[in-house]
Amino acid sequence: MSGIKHGFERQIIEVPIALIRPSAPMARRVLSTPKFRTILSSVRELGVIEPLAVFRSADTEGEYHLLDGRLRLEALKELQRQTAPCMVSSDDESYTFNRHINRSTAVHDHRMIRAALAKGASEERIAATLEMDVKRVREKIHLLDGIAPEAVSLLKDRMVIPRVFSTLKKMKPMRQIEACEMMIAANRFTASYTEMLLATTRPDALAEPAKAKKGEQISQEDLARMEKEMERLNLDSQAAEESIGDTMLTLVVAKGFTTRLLRNETIHEHLRRHHPDLLATLVATMEAIAADSRSPERE
Repeated sequence: MSGIKHGFERQIIEVPIALIRPSAPMARRVLSTPKFRTILSSVRELGVIEPLAVFRSADTEGEYHLLDGRLRLEALKELQRQTAPCMVSSDDESYTFNRHINRSTAVHDHRMIRAALAKGASEERIAATLEMDVKRVREKIHLLDGIAPEAVSLLKDRMVIPRVFSTLKKMKPMRQIEACEMMIAANRFTASYTEMLLATTRPDALAEPAKAKKGEQISQEDLARMEKEMERLNLDSQAAEESIGDTMLTLVVAKGFTTRLLRNETIHEHLRRHHPDLLATLVATMEAIAADSRSPERE
């Protein structure tokens, strides 16, 4: 066990904001979005609940490159704070880190609110800060009650709406894990897909016995046929996933290489002077990847 390398240093440190370097410029329109205003309000009222993730610059002593927490960093700048609490990564491969946490997920929001409660903030204060109803805050607090830890781990970096977790709670832990694996294989995290998985769940895998409704009973033959269809879909999805593995690897390596190029001041300045259009295209592409423009299903 002593040979295992920790991904982050054990101590959270305060880093001067002037020494934190984002990988690429941020479009000004992002700072006018409701998401940023919510984060700004949260930082103003509750402070930074989750530290920023950074790694030490190999080129300039004392400087840090930002891995995660761009909006929190901009909020701190807006509030004219001088330092930011940071976790220091032992690995400078920012693209391998950001590809998993470049957006706020339901599990992340749940943990942030629980952390705020642990710091002494009341439900009412959190609701006012996040500009949402207290009822919704309470729903987020209890979002993962009854969900297997393994299922939470599978969905923690996925854009999943609360209704999905409500449906998963109707299944036993092993079926929850199985359902999450099927959702990942099919790359579908919608409430309707989860409800379909629930409908095809065997009675002995349900948390509570299903209440039959007149005229809506599903025969054993239909259930078996639906299960076979789900298995086939799962196999097809896995096959498709494996077929794009090489392409995804190439894209990840290219993204990491491009990110490092843009961090090089000499290359960045050369592009700015002689190839501004190319630089703008590269920056816009990196921003699009980081933003992950896929929009989750509305609640």
